[in-house]
Amino acid sequence: MAANGVDPNQYPIMIQEVWADNLESVFDDISDFSNEYPCISMDTEYPGKIYHLPVPFSLQTPADEYNELKSNVDELKLIQVGITLSDDNGNLPELVIKGERFRVVWQFNFSDFDSTRDRHVEASIQLLVDSGIDLEKNLRLGIRSIDFGELLMSSGLVCNDSVSWVTFQGEFDIAFLLKILRGRNLPDSLDEFFKFVKMFFGDKLYDVKRLTWHFPHVHGGLDEVAGQFNLVRVAGMQHQAGSDSLLTCHVFYRMRNDFFVNGVPDAGVLNGLT
Repeated sequence: MAANGVDPNQYPIMIQEVWADNLESVFDDISDFSNEYPCISMDTEYPGKIYHLPVPFSLQTPADEYNELKSNVDELKLIQVGITLSDDNGNLPELVIKGERFRVVWQFNFSDFDSTRDRHVEASIQLLVDSGIDLEKNLRLGIRSIDFGELLMSSGLVCNDSVSWVTFQGEFDIAFLLKILRGRNLPDSLDEFFKFVKMFFGDKLYDVKRLTWHFPHVHGGLDEVAGQFNLVRVAGMQHQAGSDSLLTCHVFYRMRNDFFVNGVPDAGVLNGLT
């Protein structure tokens, strides 16, 4: 990986849009890549937080945070999932698409959410629309979460001790995937939640936001944190899951290669839940 934390490979990066009609072929590619590229950086987009704790932030416990998380995830529906695979050096998998070679990141577009009937936060939806997400197209051509979950289960990305998962402020991201993988609402307790998280995502789960705790002067959201590590977004748009998963990947490798040379701390810790 180059000094700026970005894969120096000169092939352009493509964020491949995934819909119902190419879902199976994309998961075939992902399964083929899973052994060589065992680090999975992931992001989700969802319709905002409809429930908020009545407890002041300074008094909130991890159990309080989990109750808020569960209330939201149980009721809300996913809009996008972004997945970036990488090898131990931060290189991305390559595919030849229409005769041209690309480094590839995947952006899965879901059909479950319908803004005319499903709970959402209007400002959050407007932000996603302003960022280029076409909710009407998602509804017509998108993926059913049940189909995504079945293919994810057999992909080699979950229930596999050889892979690592990377998120940024990932409690919602992991919770939504857990809901889809189990086909039911989140467990009732935080302890149960982490039992299933470990079962599906293993011991090497990292939250980049949590890792910023080791850098007293680093703060903010994903783009702000990336900028403080001299990284920029190299493909896609902010608030789209594919691009955010790629930037999360780049920040993680910058931290790991430059600062955590003896091992990345806080495995299994999700920001806000411990």
